[in-house]
Amino acid sequence: QVQLVESGGGLVQAGGSLRLSCAASGRTFSTYSTGWFRQAPGKEREFVAAISWIVATVYADSVKGRFTISRDNDKNTVFLQMNSLKPEDTAVYYCASSTRGGATMAQAAYDYWGQGTQVTVSS
Repeated sequence: QVQLVESGGGLVQAGGSLRLSCAASGRTFSTYSTGWFRQAPGKEREFVAAISWIVATVYADSVKGRFTISRDNDKNTVFLQMNSLKPEDTAVYYCASSTRGGATMAQAAYDYWGQGTQVTVSS
């Protein structure tokens, strides 16, 4: 069993930056892939970025060049560095982990989910 706890959300002006953290329990976390997803009010939850256990990454087109996902296995933590934030990035951000190990956009592939952290970008 893996428990995920997100942190780092908050209110930021457009053009600003935030770094989200996803801290995980569990000794085998380093072999899992981890993804970030987000859900804006009235919208479906959507994929943002993912990182595999061998540090391959994949990004949604809407965040490429602005967001960077990384992991620190010693700390059992995955990060999402978000730069050049836009009002349309406003959402609750969730991290999720998959025992399958590969970075994937598919929500159904993820076995464990955090509770989410709110990111609000003002114009």
